[in-house]
Amino acid sequence: MSATLPAELRELNEQLDAAEREVHALVAGLSREQGTQRPAAGSWSVAECLDHLARANRVYLSAMQGPATRAQTRGSRRQRPALPGWIGGLFVRSLEPPARWWSRLKAPRSIRPDAVPLAEAFADFTASQTDVREFLRQHGALDLAAIRFPNPFVPGIRFSIATGLHVITAHERRHLWQARRIREELERGSRPLT
Repeated sequence: MSATLPAELRELNEQLDAAEREVHALVAGLSREQGTQRPAAGSWSVAECLDHLARANRVYLSAMQGPATRAQTRGSRRQRPALPGWIGGLFVRSLEPPARWWSRLKAPRSIRPDAVPLAEAFADFTASQTDVREFLRQHGALDLAAIRFPNPFVPGIRFSIATGLHVITAHERRHLWQARRIREELERGSRPLT
């Protein structure tokens, strides 16, 4: 599929692939208990990081789907690369790891993680990756930098779909970085990984 996409969408697809490889390495050898273990009060577990990402991906895709479908119906065609603009790029960069004090916000209620088993969180995350890839496949020929959608978490803010797709991958990198720190903390703890 990615060979038929423009270069910047192939790059997004490669970022999705890298995130999946990271998740496979991240959960390898974790027991069910370790996958849901929080290293400190108020922190998240590896499973919660994955559940949060799956939820966020689906909320973003849902917000982008209607505008993309309407643009496709109107016959919108790609005019420029699917890259975030200046403001969108700032937002995307603010999500990159490591999280900085000024960019740490409480997750909106709709994407706060549930206490789910690691296997379920892993399956939901990989399914959400498939959903993002399908969105790219269906809408990659549109002018994604021109089509706007309402930010599902910040009322009154509209992003280009190109920005939304870059937000998804940056957000994944941020929380996979967090999950790696959690795993490292577990490995330093008294319980050995199995």
